[in-house]
Amino acid sequence: MKTIATISAILAAFSLSSCKESETTLGTSVEISAPDPALEKYFTDEAIADGQQITAARTTAKPGDEISLSGLVMGREKVFVDNRASFILGDPTTLTPCNKMPDDHCETPWDACCDDKKLKLEGTASIQIVGEDGRVLSGEIRGTQGLKELSSVTITGTVAPQSSPDSPDSLVVNATKIHVSKP
Repeated sequence: MKTIATISAILAAFSLSSCKESETTLGTSVEISAPDPALEKYFTDEAIADGQQITAARTTAKPGDEISLSGLVMGREKVFVDNRASFILGDPTTLTPCNKMPDDHCETPWDACCDDKKLKLEGTASIQIVGEDGRVLSGEIRGTQGLKELSSVTITGTVAPQSSPDSPDSLVVNATKIHVSKP
């Protein structure tokens, strides 16, 4: 009886100490860390108006500009940076997630693997939350207010210095407000 109690206590402690959980997204099991509650303050339940398409914003956005973007969390197989407040936002007018393709059996439809690499560069933006020192904040952003692959998102933020006209393949936005649309 003591052995069973000891084993039960060990299993309970192990399960409580684990920060990871498993979620099924469109038939694919994805292991995720628990979202960082400190990132909640960057999220809003109120819709953000006037979110531009990423491809349109690229034509005028310069470092330091305040912009709003709308899109889906997509564009790569791994759209979230582990333990960082950063993700990829894709333009659904330019990119097509695989689950929108007829007879799709893709396990990671958010990677938009059928789209041309050039379209992926033009149709994606890196979204990050930075601290006062300009560095991307630590913490798991995936899962905050339901944020996950293929979520519909609108963000407001400042175009980061890395988004110079000399590197048109890179649009990086330091988000100050994020709205995840509820299905």
